[in-house]
Amino acid sequence: MENFKKEGLEYVMVNMENQPITFAEILKKNEGKTIIIDVWASWCSDCVKGMPKVKALQEKYPDATYLFISMDKTFDKWKEGIEKHELKGDHYLVKEGMKGLFGKSIDLDWIPRYIVVNKKSKISLYRAIETDFDLIQKTLNEDKR
Repeated sequence: MENFKKEGLEYVMVNMENQPITFAEILKKNEGKTIIIDVWASWCSDCVKGMPKVKALQEKYPDATYLFISMDKTFDKWKEGIEKHELKGDHYLVKEGMKGLFGKSIDLDWIPRYIVVNKKSKISLYRAIETDFDLIQKTLNEDKR
C-alpha cells in the first residue's frame, strides 16, 4: 500500500484549537517530510507504555514530523492526555473513535498503531504496533537513503 484510502484522506478531524481539518490537509502541510503517525488514546495503557519509545524516536530522528492522532472520547480527556504525557508534535482528534470511518479507512484494529510516511508522501510502513519499534527504526533508516 502506498497511499491512504480516499475516505481516510477526506476524514475531518479537529486540531488543538478545536478547528476542523481533513487528514489530507494534515498530510499536505507536511509534504516532503518523513511523517511518523502515532494513533493512540489517553485511556490506552499500551499507548502510554509506548510513549518512552516514541520519545526516543523523536530524539533519534528529530527531522521527522510526529503526528499524534487520538481516539479519545472527549476533547478534554484528549488535551489532558497530551499534557500529562508531555507529547511533542502535532495533535489531532478523531471524534468517532477506533470503529469510525477513519479507523476503518486505515484498518485500525489495535492501538497504539504507528504509520510511517516517507518524504515522497508514500506510506513506507503501514502497520506497526508497540512491539515493532525495531521495524519502525529500520524503515526510517531505509527512508533516509
